Amino acid sequence: MSRPDEKDVRRPTEPIWTQPPPGRRRPRYTREQIAAAALAIADAEGYEAVSMRRVAAELGAGTMTLYHYVRTKDDLRALMDDAMMAELLVPPGELATDWREAIAEIARRSRIAFRRHPWALTTRESGEAGGPNGLRHFEQSLAAVAGTGLDVAARLEIIAMVDDYVIGFSTREAAMHDAGGVEDIPTALLDYLQRQLDTGEYPHIAELASGGEPREVVGRIVATMLDEQRFERGLARVLDGIAVDVERRAAARPPT
Repeated sequence: MSRPDEKDVRRPTEPIWTQPPPGRRRPRYTREQIAAAALAIADAEGYEAVSMRRVAAELGAGTMTLYHYVRTKDDLRALMDDAMMAELLVPPGELATDWREAIAEIARRSRIAFRRHPWALTTRESGEAGGPNGLRHFEQSLAAVAGTGLDVAARLEIIAMVDDYVIGFSTREAAMHDAGGVEDIPTALLDYLQRQLDTGEYPHIAELASGGEPREVVGRIVATMLDEQRFERGLARVLDGIAVDVERRAAARPPT
C-alpha cells in the first residue's frame, strides 16, 4: 500500500470532519455509504460486531482500502453517530413555528432513532462533535426554542431537559424489551416477592399488587411501562412544566 500523501496525514485527535474525504473527484465509497454499512451491522448484531474488517466486507472492499477512507475506529463511530443525527432532522420548511410543537417533533424523532438503534444507548461516547448532521440538529433545536423569548442559557437548558427525558425514557424502554417477557420470570423469584409483600412492610407495593397473582401483577406493570402512549404523556408533562416557566419568566421581565 502506498504511503498516504502528507496532506492526508492527521493526528489521531483531529476530527474526521476537518479533513476532506480522499478521492474527492469520484470516490468509490462515500462516507454516507460507509456509515450506512456500519449502522446495518450494529442494528443486526450489536455495536460490538462493528469493525473495519466487517464494514469493508459489507461494502465488498478490502480492509486496507477502507482505511483510505476512514483511518480509525473512532472515525467510523463519528460517521455512524452523524448518520444517526440525520434521522433526527425535521425536513426543511416543516419545523413548526410554535416552540412547543417544534421541540416535541424533534423529541419524537430522537426516540424513533433510539428505537431503531438501541445499541447507541449503551455505547454512548463523547465522540467527535461537529459532524454536519449534528450541527444541523443543534441549529434546528435552537431554532425550535427561539420562540420562547428566553435568553440563550435558558434555551439551551430546555433543549438539554427534553434530551434528558428522551434518553432516559429510551434507555428504560430498551432495557425492558431486553429483559424478556413476564413468562421468563422464575417462579421462585415471584414466590419470594409474594412472601415479602405478606410481611406488611411494603404497603404501597402491596396496594399495587392487590387483586392478582404475582406474575399477573408484574405483567400489568410491564404493560404500563411499555404503553405506547406513555412517551407522549410524559413529554407533554415535561413541556407543560417548561411552558409554565416560560410564562413566569415573561411576566417577570421589566416592561420595554
